[in-house]
Amino acid sequence: MLRTMRVENFKEWRDTGPVRLAPLTIFFGGNSAGKSSLGHLLLALKQTVESSDRKRAFHLGDDNTSIDLGTFEDCVYNHDVESKIRFSIGWSLPATLEVRNSLEKKKIGGNKLKKSVELGSQAATGQNQVESLRYKLSGGAENLKVRYFRENGKHYWETGDTYKLVKTTGRQWPLEAPDKFYRISDQSRARFQNAEFLTDFALETEEMFSQLYYLGPLRKSPSRVYQWSGDAPSFVGMEGENTIPAILSAAQSGLKINKGPKSTKRPFDEFIAWWMKEMGIIHSFSVKPLSEGRKEYEVLVKTHPDSSEVKITDVGFGVSQVLPALVQAFYCQPNSTVWMEQPEIHLHPQVQAELADALISATKSVQDGKPRNTQLIIESHSEHLLQRVQRRIAEGELLPDDVAVYFCKRSKSGAELEELKIDDFGEISNWPDGFFGNEMADLVARVEAASARKSKEFNDD
Repeated sequence: MLRTMRVENFKEWRDTGPVRLAPLTIFFGGNSAGKSSLGHLLLALKQTVESSDRKRAFHLGDDNTSIDLGTFEDCVYNHDVESKIRFSIGWSLPATLEVRNSLEKKKIGGNKLKKSVELGSQAATGQNQVESLRYKLSGGAENLKVRYFRENGKHYWETGDTYKLVKTTGRQWPLEAPDKFYRISDQSRARFQNAEFLTDFALETEEMFSQLYYLGPLRKSPSRVYQWSGDAPSFVGMEGENTIPAILSAAQSGLKINKGPKSTKRPFDEFIAWWMKEMGIIHSFSVKPLSEGRKEYEVLVKTHPDSSEVKITDVGFGVSQVLPALVQAFYCQPNSTVWMEQPEIHLHPQVQAELADALISATKSVQDGKPRNTQLIIESHSEHLLQRVQRRIAEGELLPDDVAVYFCKRSKSGAELEELKIDDFGEISNWPDGFFGNEMADLVARVEAASARKSKEFNDD
């Protein structure tokens, strides 16, 4: 689970400052305020991890990737290619990572890992390169820090006092730049007698990004017929295109989910249908084969107890738009992080509030008797979603530390981020100006306009 994040000189962000990430994190703000850029950075890092090119430090994308952010110049703040893009990410490990120093017979353990990276652009080639890379393992009796940096064309790796890297004797070959933005190269690792733990750090990084998923703001329109040949998609897709295969795969595997520690365990497809009904969107929901032995399936919905079953294409668009968000929140593997843009799109205000309960439930859900530890990072424009979160905190069903809420806004010096302070009673003490528009100004203007019109009509009579 991601714990902290900081971004500097990327897109609209000169500096986000330290960002606390909770199990349920929500970003609000106006259009083009910088919310999506934070998710796009993580998505670019994920596709860099998944790239087969180990020498590409930062894969900004192309026609074959999930996202294409253009060039380094397009991404760096104010398009200043002399500047460096910096970011740091801290996350909790699912289990304690133990580092053994074979030369000193010493162990250092921790369950929190933080990575800080500085990226620059080569003037001659325009390619991205790692200028510096830092790791910090913490959560145990001692911290372990390691640093890579580039200076005068040479490469250096060094550690803190708790762990000393020792160079291999014999033939001296030069150190190399890291592979991608996070991994010591094989040649550099062989240069030291006790640098094996850096491979563990890289593997933990890859594991974290493998469990990071992104759902975009516009989901694929529903179909009258869906094809499924038995495959198990890793997630519902950036546009929700794999939602129905995900439901079928989960049902076939026998996956069962609890809403919470004390709730009833339900088969996955029934669990999703139950939530859709609980949110007030439909009365019933099912996925059925067109005929036995075929690969074609249809999604059937009843909007009311007495209504006929119809295909999902024949009901309100909001059903097909919220379904991928709901499925992804519970379908992802335990210890996953899901970044969603506008899960509430096309939903009635009351349903938006009910969706908040489903998202809260996803962060507290249980599978096989163990917490799933799902983290949801949401971009939203819904005041109804926020108000329901505040209510659950006031009722004691949600702790303030379980939630992080931010407001993004534009300024002359770029995007700015402010964390809203929510107390134990769900009250927010630092409402930013214009958070959900100027409701009071609209109210005053409406009253004044109505009064002026009534006065004019009275005088005309």
